[in-house]
Amino acid sequence: MKTIGDKLEPFKVAGVKPGFTQHEENGMSALEEITESSFPGKWKVIYFYPKDFSFVCPTEIVGFNNLTADFDERDTVLMGGSSDNEFVKLAWRREHPDLAVVTHYQFGDTSGALIDQLGIRDKTDGCAFRATFIVDPDNIIQHVSVNNHNVGRNPEEILRLLDGLQTERLCPCNRAVGGDTL
Repeated sequence: MKTIGDKLEPFKVAGVKPGFTQHEENGMSALEEITESSFPGKWKVIYFYPKDFSFVCPTEIVGFNNLTADFDERDTVLMGGSSDNEFVKLAWRREHPDLAVVTHYQFGDTSGALIDQLGIRDKTDGCAFRATFIVDPDNIIQHVSVNNHNVGRNPEEILRLLDGLQTERLCPCNRAVGGDTL
């Protein structure tokens, strides 16, 4: 499993843009390819959940969604995904009233390439564990947490961790003489 200090390797997943419930709306596609270089200069919170249309996942997605503006204020792109495809995510948004207006990216990693790169695939059922990665603007992983399928996350805790990590990078008390980071 990738851990703190590891760099994200190249990846490509099918992204669903914030706010869309149909594959095309007002002449604009809801779909966007997301890669490791899609959001230059931004922090990223990448969270995985096992499957769409499950009972715990909507609670977490709504929890993250409620904090989208807070992540935006911290120059951070929020992305949640699973191995289900982008069309399933759009259908789930249409089907579940709480997901009708997701204001952050969702993605489908149907090949499992990102899931496998990060080492978070459950060997029993093949889907992703509930994993969260905070990645800095240089694509270096700064935080990893992984839960089993039936244990949810607290999105507010992820925001707190992001605040700490962003402070850590900026705080002069963490720098040695000559500007080198300790």
